[in-house]
Amino acid sequence: MLNAWDTLKLLSDPTRVRIVNLLRQEELSVAELQDILEMGQSRISSHLALLRSGGLAQDRKDGKKTFYSMPDNIAPRVRALVDAAIRAVDEDPELKRDRDLLRRAIETRRQVAEKYFDEIAGRLGRNYCPGRSWDAIGHFLLYLTPHIDIADLGAGEGMISMLLARQAHYVFCIDRSQKMVEVGSRIARENGIDNLEYKLGDIEKVPLPDECVDLSLLSQSLHHASHPQKAIAEAARILRPGGLLVILDLNEHSFEKAREMYADQWLGFSENNLFSWLRGCGLTKIETRVVSRENGEPNFETVLAVGRKPHGDK
Repeated sequence: MLNAWDTLKLLSDPTRVRIVNLLRQEELSVAELQDILEMGQSRISSHLALLRSGGLAQDRKDGKKTFYSMPDNIAPRVRALVDAAIRAVDEDPELKRDRDLLRRAIETRRQVAEKYFDEIAGRLGRNYCPGRSWDAIGHFLLYLTPHIDIADLGAGEGMISMLLARQAHYVFCIDRSQKMVEVGSRIARENGIDNLEYKLGDIEKVPLPDECVDLSLLSQSLHHASHPQKAIAEAARILRPGGLLVILDLNEHSFEKAREMYADQWLGFSENNLFSWLRGCGLTKIETRVVSRENGEPNFETVLAVGRKPHGDK
């Protein structure tokens, strides 16, 4: 870790200030930084190496991709220097342009996923989907309690929700694809399911109030989230005390083509990461385990993670 003088030297370069300003707002890949800054990979990588050695950037490997962000544990004096440097040039045209292009990059991520799900709306149940198996769903259903309020976050066409709705009190299906919402709502109507409601929304900002459901589900939707920790925190937020959060998703894998084939943003999650994120939301009685493994290549595994919101004073 560099001292304050070394930090000032790092921040003396305009490009590094621009990079730090972006990384403090969003985790980005080198390719995304290239698009925003309109610079070559070697130049950006050189600056990132200096920022990483100075503790102003950290990297995360996900398959063949590397993502960069600003660490949360930066010393207060160093963070104050960074904040002061960015405030000093905040009105600079380049930084304004960077902010605009950052918003576009984030929107591009969202559009890629939405395009994929819009295209398969109406045929998701008939197409291959990594991690979807009756064996895994069977484990998932063991954790369900009859006649409760449920939120299915990233519900898709609502295959699971429509099964649960037959015994549940009420089911909210949240999905960010307009076409998926339309298809799911139509299927529910056609099957006479009147205690199930679709809402258009993002699982990282769930359009439901605090403590309104007894069960939050994230079934094969977490790896499509930009910030899975936020999605888990939202799933915990809407739980009533004593409520259960259940995650069914892909175990950590290295099948890089999943990004293009299925619009996956994450190549699965390890049991340790899921356990840590659930605990970070204040949940207790946490369990994580692999419940299914596909026989064919690339041998996707499905991991189940559950946690309960404790009773207590608000």
